[in-house]
Amino acid sequence: MGIQIELNKGRVPVKVWARDIEPEAIQQLLNVASLPIVHGHIAAMPDVHAGIGATVGSVIPTKRAIIPAAVGVDIGCGMNAVRTSLRAGQLPDTLRALRLGIEGAVPCGFAQHAASRMRGSALQRAGRALDARLDATVGKHPGLMKMLRRFNETWLCQLGTLGGGNHFIELCLDETDTVWVMLHSGSRGIGNVIGRYFIAAAQKDMRRHQIRLPDRDLAYFSEGSDLFDDYVEAVEWAQDYALLNRRQMLAAVLDVLKAQLPPFRLDGEAINCHHNYVARERHFGEDLFITRKGAISARTGELGIIPGSMGARSYIVRGLGDERSFCSCAHGAGRRMSRSAAKRRFSRFDLEAQTVGVECRKDGGVVDEIPAAYKDIDRVMDNQRDLVEVVHTLKQVLCVKG
Repeated sequence: MGIQIELNKGRVPVKVWARDIEPEAIQQLLNVASLPIVHGHIAAMPDVHAGIGATVGSVIPTKRAIIPAAVGVDIGCGMNAVRTSLRAGQLPDTLRALRLGIEGAVPCGFAQHAASRMRGSALQRAGRALDARLDATVGKHPGLMKMLRRFNETWLCQLGTLGGGNHFIELCLDETDTVWVMLHSGSRGIGNVIGRYFIAAAQKDMRRHQIRLPDRDLAYFSEGSDLFDDYVEAVEWAQDYALLNRRQMLAAVLDVLKAQLPPFRLDGEAINCHHNYVARERHFGEDLFITRKGAISARTGELGIIPGSMGARSYIVRGLGDERSFCSCAHGAGRRMSRSAAKRRFSRFDLEAQTVGVECRKDGGVVDEIPAAYKDIDRVMDNQRDLVEVVHTLKQVLCVKG
């Protein structure tokens, strides 16, 4: 359907690919649009909803500056998906053993790998490759060192772990009944610490320069400052960690499938894409920093993943390279109610009813992830027909939640 709303009350316009948008999200978009560092216009995706400072589902182009809170604290959060040669008929009648196997191989929620088992492991070797870059950042920021002290070995032990909230691992079937593995996670505790530290540093810097903002969470670093360069290094490290985290989880899940299912091969290259990140890109003849807060890159021909809720369809898409969205698209269904509201409104019995046919947890601990708490993924997809084309339609049969 394309752009459905254009907001023109800020310094730059906001182009919105949806009509289903709450007043708080509109105000947040206008707040960002009032900043002097924003260039051209802001793009709001069909799954847009209120976040912290900046809206989830927004694409923010900035000139010579970055807003740490727009990137967020789950830096590099994103998706991974791979198609296997397995068919639906090769799956067992009950998938409970597979789910328990995956939950045993990939720590979920607050769980992590035991430090004693990490020493000399492939996970430790993979993580240690990131050591020097993190040490360089921490060495310049004693305050960050204090925050990281309690994460002494945790960032290594959290490599290859899922986390909680809306993070998930799924087995899905596409339109030909071919089995896919799909997962969603980010930079775990270390990304959260880095994000919170630099958000606070940006707010302090704004106060020092007496720069007034419509929202303190929109504090930014200007290019050329030491804090800007240090933040870029730190956020790029966290994005690389998130990519590695997803690769390690995918490998662990595939090992479980190999142990329990008939022999199979991977069919095609795995898709691994961020949806909470910042990148240097060129648009409309300008070199910009593009912050995608709950959005993915959708350049011409680029493959991406747009998941629905745990009871709905998900999509593998190909980007159409629409410059109006800064070559971006939605990152998922997007929440239509808060976690607390979902817990008040729904019970585990509602969760059971809405996840019929999906092997997953159906207890009170994941009621906040009930499908009804999310927007209609098919409406989201309809609203962005000018941004992506559908390559595969997936339906989950197994879902692991943190």
